Amino acid sequence: MELRHLRYFVAVVEEGSLTTAAEKRLHTSQPSLSRQIRDLEDEVGADLLSRSVHGVELTAAGKAFLDHARLALAQVDAAVEAAHRAAQPGKQTFAIGFQTGHEMTWLPRAMHVLHDELKNIQITISSDYSPDLAEALVRGRLDLAFLRVEPGYDLGYHVVDREPLIVLMPSDHRLTAKQAIHPREFVGEIFIGGSRKASVLRAITEDYLRRSGVDIKLDHGVDNMAMAMSLVASTRGLALMPAYAKNLMPWSVVSRPLEGEAPTIDLAVGYSKANTSPILKLFLSRLEELRAPVPEPAEAAVEPPR
Repeated sequence: MELRHLRYFVAVVEEGSLTTAAEKRLHTSQPSLSRQIRDLEDEVGADLLSRSVHGVELTAAGKAFLDHARLALAQVDAAVEAAHRAAQPGKQTFAIGFQTGHEMTWLPRAMHVLHDELKNIQITISSDYSPDLAEALVRGRLDLAFLRVEPGYDLGYHVVDREPLIVLMPSDHRLTAKQAIHPREFVGEIFIGGSRKASVLRAITEDYLRRSGVDIKLDHGVDNMAMAMSLVASTRGLALMPAYAKNLMPWSVVSRPLEGEAPTIDLAVGYSKANTSPILKLFLSRLEELRAPVPEPAEAAVEPPR
């Protein structure tokens, strides 16, 4: 059994399709990927996936195998990252990730928390989708991330914000005349929400619609906010997204609040419980400072003309 077999298996499970995993994730052919999965199943001695016209699903053996496969991959990546860091001594590196779009709010706050340490450490910043940030934390590529509370990952989380969901629509849509949108307005409209990969958003959306008594199925599932904006503009559909979408909206897309009490989605600081970084420990001890307003920089005094 080789590491690539594990990576291929996890990719297929997360994409829910051999074809999608082959083309978009692994950049290989679907027949070749199918052979690799069969080789893995032969090695394990059990069917890990069941295949149908709707995609692939985990068997009971596959479910048992998945967590161990992810753990093995995470341990290998963490070992590689540790070796890289040991081979490049110098300033301690502290890697922070942000769910794309949250940097505007949370990067200044994070820098304020670390202000006293900035001269002693090298900080790297990246942005990505929430599930990919969780993966990077587990594999040791990030020390800290602002992300959703992703299921299936053994991470520590501290919730720092609860964002209401809002409705996105084309800027010339008929519903722009309303101050707030009731979920019944979604009926008959193209509806866009979180994909299987964006599982946290998807679950919250489905629960909200069910509690609202509205029977609507997603027409399009998206992994990230850029995809949501593009589909709203191109299909003239409605999307239910977290409020930080306002940071990213083009002129062709506008937002409205939901009528009544809107569902919320948590934003958390996530980290690997196995990470022993003293900078991480310091950051976590100062989490309350994240919620406080960031002080404005002092203006330089201007002497009056003489």
